[in-house]
Amino acid sequence: MSNAAPGTPPLDRETATSRVIQEYVPGRQVTIAHVIANPDRPLCQRVGLKEAEAIGIMTITPGESAIIAGDLALKAADVEIGFLDRFSGTLVVSGRLSSVVMALEAAVRGLHDVLGFYPAPVTRS
Repeated sequence: MSNAAPGTPPLDRETATSRVIQEYVPGRQVTIAHVIANPDRPLCQRVGLKEAEAIGIMTITPGESAIIAGDLALKAADVEIGFLDRFSGTLVVSGRLSSVVMALEAAVRGLHDVLGFYPAPVTRS
């Protein structure tokens, strides 16, 4: 007996393929938290920053949470916001390497502890 809809050939299990459907589901999560140590001048210029010892990048959903992450980062360390977009959830900070690491760690920890976000590890290159 076949489970195929009327008028369709029966499903051959050996030739059947599976599909994966990915959807964007806005959740509370930090998708990336990365520190770039000693970026070269052309990279800084392309990102729209003055020379910096380090650049910190975060992507967060929902996007408006980038505002909260920026606030947490500024309160935790001596960094400057180079870019913040509440629509894409992108935050870029710059400053001394130790300050940028501290700022990203504090933002990830604050989003997790206070708002229940799923955290991402702070990575570094």
